[in-house]
Amino acid sequence: MSTTAPTQNDTDFAAALQAKIDTKTKPLGALGRIEEIAAQIARVQGNLNPRMETCQLVIFAADHGLAREGVSAFPAEVTRQMVLNFAGGGAAANVFTRSTGMDLQVVNAGVMGGAFDMPGVVDAPMGEGTASALTEPAMSAETCKSALARGRDFGVAGAYDAMAFGEMGIGNTSAATLIAHRLLDLPVGDLVGRGTGVDDAGLAHKQDVLERASARVPGPLTAERALEEFGGFEIAMIAGAMMGAAEAKRIVLVDGFIASAAALIAARIAPQTRKAMVFAHHSAEAGHAAILAGLDAQPLLHLGLRLGEGTGGALAWPLVKSAAAMLNEMASFADAGVSEKE
Repeated sequence: MSTTAPTQNDTDFAAALQAKIDTKTKPLGALGRIEEIAAQIARVQGNLNPRMETCQLVIFAADHGLAREGVSAFPAEVTRQMVLNFAGGGAAANVFTRSTGMDLQVVNAGVMGGAFDMPGVVDAPMGEGTASALTEPAMSAETCKSALARGRDFGVAGAYDAMAFGEMGIGNTSAATLIAHRLLDLPVGDLVGRGTGVDDAGLAHKQDVLERASARVPGPLTAERALEEFGGFEIAMIAGAMMGAAEAKRIVLVDGFIASAAALIAARIAPQTRKAMVFAHHSAEAGHAAILAGLDAQPLLHLGLRLGEGTGGALAWPLVKSAAAMLNEMASFADAGVSEKE
């Protein structure tokens, strides 16, 4: 985080913001986390009357070479099949974005089988899946840098007040586990989860594969290097998109385990990005709590979700929108002629 001392303008803004929240027609702090989110939105936009009306969910899809090692209960071709489901409007992400009034965009970040070349899918692939992190880096340094830059372009596109980022990629809980393992210096066994639903034997095999993949690369790693060695094209592009959205003064709605691994990378590369992040929910995936703790994050919802696709971000969007509406539209004691606490 930046160590720059606050200016007088910063101090004045903070005081005015807190006063605006505290003088609403309610007891101090009575709206709990909604007050915190409202203040965060105002700080991100630098505006005591922030706009929070539009949000886009971008789902990045890509395949993983590590899926060939049997770390998922589903075959790799499901990634492509699910992209077609998104394009057809039939996935949970489609349902939730429709019900909450969000725009949805689906991006082919590197799905096997070539371009989709169809309405509803933006083709921006970095390749047809990563290499297997068990035997070699998932991607080259140059490809990783390009994926981050390409993701940033999606984060700054359009004129949205908030952005949510989802993912689809068989094998990507393994990639996220390895990233968290190396960046948080925690044992693989504390982070590895069932992902798409592997059984006990499958979970033990998954842990063994991940521990062997990690052992291939000794020593501490930077965020960029961890992404190169173990990440996915969709994770890299989400990290870049988060950095871009934060630069554009947008709220970044962070979904579950995989999106939070991307958030961890984004926050390590560009620490100011963390100030724009609102963590949507606490995933049921085993390693999510550790990433949340590493980012000092308190998620809004705890619904037992573990689907990905940005579904948690879509469900949290109405809360974020309502927080800004509270700040802008709720009467103060003076406006309403209501007596304050003596």
